[in-house]
Amino acid sequence: MDFKSYIRVIPDYPQPGIRFKDITTLLKNGEAYRAAIEALKEMVADKQIDLIAGPEARGFVIGAPLANSLGVGFVPIRKSGKLPGETIEAGYNLEYGKDKLAMHKDAIEPGQKVLIADDLLATGGTISTSIDLVRQLGGEVVGAAFLIELSYLSGREKLSGIDIHTLITF
Repeated sequence: MDFKSYIRVIPDYPQPGIRFKDITTLLKNGEAYRAAIEALKEMVADKQIDLIAGPEARGFVIGAPLANSLGVGFVPIRKSGKLPGETIEAGYNLEYGKDKLAMHKDAIEPGQKVLIADDLLATGGTISTSIDLVRQLGGEVVGAAFLIELSYLSGREKLSGIDIHTLITF
């Protein structure tokens, strides 16, 4: 399936010069969405995975169905202050400031093998922070899976040593 044909590109969003890759056009097509999750599943099927962790919000729409398809659990990674239980946090830089991601302290047991899943690999900041959170809890990151990679932003370089799987590359 030509997954790229299901991605809408919106020029000058959220600011001039950006060509936003909109996955909602793929998500609304049940056949394409299911096929994308199955294709990602095939890419990571040889890995021993105990859990999938995904950063909010679009990491949920890729990571949760992928976890369900693989028969493993899903761990949400949220912005600071959004989880109800005791959490750990890690900060990261944004283009115009800083932010923090959080995970429940009991989300991962030491030694569990975790795959990080998200919709997009861009600069790698969110994913490297997600990896840091998993490792803080003693989890072993066995790879990362993405619907889209923006190769021109070189996010892969921030994730050295991580096995990366992407379905669509721009």
